[in-house]
Amino acid sequence: MKLSAHVYEGLLNLFSSKLRSMLALLGILVGTASVVAMVSGGKLAANEALKQFKTLGIELLAVSIKDTQDGEQSNEADTSLSVSQATSLVNVNKNILIVAPYTQVFNNAIQFNARAITGSILGVTEEFSNVIHVELTGGRFISNMDGYNFYCVIGNNIFNQIKEESLLDPIGQQIQMGKNIFTIVGVAKPWPESSFLYANVDDSIMIPIATSILLSKYSAINNIVMRLSPQANIDNVKSSIENYLHDCASSNNYIFRSAKELLANMSKQSEIFTIFLGLIGGISLLVGGIGVMNIMLVSIIERKREIGIRRAVGATRADIRYLFLVEALMLSLLGGVMGAIIGIFIGYLVTFFWNWSFTLFLLPPLIGFSVSAVIGIFFGFYPAHKASLLDPIESLYSI
Repeated sequence: MKLSAHVYEGLLNLFSSKLRSMLALLGILVGTASVVAMVSGGKLAANEALKQFKTLGIELLAVSIKDTQDGEQSNEADTSLSVSQATSLVNVNKNILIVAPYTQVFNNAIQFNARAITGSILGVTEEFSNVIHVELTGGRFISNMDGYNFYCVIGNNIFNQIKEESLLDPIGQQIQMGKNIFTIVGVAKPWPESSFLYANVDDSIMIPIATSILLSKYSAINNIVMRLSPQANIDNVKSSIENYLHDCASSNNYIFRSAKELLANMSKQSEIFTIFLGLIGGISLLVGGIGVMNIMLVSIIERKREIGIRRAVGATRADIRYLFLVEALMLSLLGGVMGAIIGIFIGYLVTFFWNWSFTLFLLPPLIGFSVSAVIGIFFGFYPAHKASLLDPIESLYSI
C-alpha cells in the first residue's frame, strides 16, 4: 500500500474512535507544550537577566578594595584611594578608556521641603555618566569643575518623590542632606538597575566626589568602574590594576567584576537551567508517549477481526505494521504541532504578565515537535509490530 493510503486509512480509524484518539492526542499535546513552554521560558528569563548587562555594555570592569587584610581590620585611609590616584588608573593600561571612581555616603538624612526623602548619596565624577550610561531629562550632570561645590543630580525615583511635594521644576531647587543644602542641577532618566554596580542610580542623589568626602569621614574611594576597549585582555588589565593598587593602598584584597565574564557565566548557567527545564518537560512528553502506546494496544485488541480480514485479502505484515505506525505518528505529529503553538503562547503570557520583552525562539518548538515525532515512532512501533505478528486465522475467529 502507498503511504497516502496508509494515511487515509489511519485518519478513518482515528476519527472512528474520537474519544480514544483525543485522550492519546492530549498526552502528547501537554508534553510538547511543557517542553516548549519551559525551554522558552528559561531562555526568556535568561535574556531578561542578561539584558541588564547588555544595556550598559559588556566592556565594563569594576574593582572594589576591601577594608581587611589577612583577616584583620585595616585603616580606611590605607585601603581607600585619593581622587587623583583613582583617576590615574586610566594610564595604567592602554585598554582602559574611562575610569569612574565613586563613593557612598551613609548616615545623612535627606529632606526636601522638610519632607523625608528615601534614597542614597553617591559621590561621582563627570566620567561616571559616560561609563554606566546615565542620561538626563533636564539640566546637566556633575562636572569635574564643580570641585567642592554643593551641587547634585537626582535619580528618577528621587524625582518622583520630590514631584509629590512640589510641581515645580526641581532643577534649581534645593535639597537638604544632613546639615548641608545642595542645589539640584540635573535629573536623570530611568536607569536599568544592574548588579554590576553597588548602587541604583534611580534611588540615588549624585554629588561631586570631592564634596562627598567632606560630608562623611567614612566616604572612601574603594569602588571604581571603568570602560575597556573591545579587544582588551581582561586578565592583563586586572594584573596591571593590581600592581598599581598595591603601590597606592596597603591592601591585597581586590574584588574584580568583569561584565564579559559575568555574561559568560550567566549564559552557561542559563543553558544548564534550560536543559534542566527541558528534561522536566520531557518527562511529561514521555508519559504522553506511553499513553499513545496504551491506546494503540487497546486498538489492536478491538480490531483483531479487521486485521485478520486485511491479511486474508492480501495485506502483508509490513502493511499492518505501517498502518498502526502511521496512526501513532499522526497522533504524535498533530499533538506536537498543537503543543508547540500552546507552548509559545504560554511563553508569551509569561512575558506579558512579567513585563518582559518577548522573543520567538525557533529552537524550543522545533525540539518539542521533533521529540514528539520520535516519541510517536518509538512508542508506536511496538503495538504496530505486535499487530503485524497476529495470526490471520485466529484474528478472524476472535470476538
